[in-house]
Amino acid sequence: MFSRSILTRSSLLRQTTTSLLRPTSNANPSSQILRPILFNPQTKRLLSEQTRLAIDKAVSSAPVVLFMKGTPETPQCGFSRASIQILGLQGVDPEKFAAFNVLEDDELRQGIKEYSDWPTIPQLYIDKEFVGGCDIIVSMHQNGELAKLLDEKGVLAAGGEGEGGSEMQS
Repeated sequence: MFSRSILTRSSLLRQTTTSLLRPTSNANPSSQILRPILFNPQTKRLLSEQTRLAIDKAVSSAPVVLFMKGTPETPQCGFSRASIQILGLQGVDPEKFAAFNVLEDDELRQGIKEYSDWPTIPQLYIDKEFVGGCDIIVSMHQNGELAKLLDEKGVLAAGGEGEGGSEMQS
């Protein structure tokens, strides 16, 4: 149902914040308070069984799955670009990675947010478990938790060619 992007090792390594905010009132614009737009039971639509099954299949398609805007080779937003760069720096094996472009399918774009109960894209899944969005990925990368998780799950390329590896040097 959804198209899948598969990376080569070199394309993954080549890949080099705004909040969702809205005013709480339309009174005086200078006094408007900005609040995050979050999903809640009143705004959440029912995820169709067909979409749920398709997302289940996508999440199961590889040990590391990223739902993103654009493709790994041509990300269409800065958060998706940052997520791809971090996965490349970490040394994720392209054979154990799949990316899904949510811009190609509106049902996927809305459905993945409901599936994970997470309002933003990109979304990272490791071993069929939701990890988080770009902010979580960046934080885990910075504090070393992502490297540890990826190593524990056995999804790193052989030879530890991540950060500082020979393919990173040009």
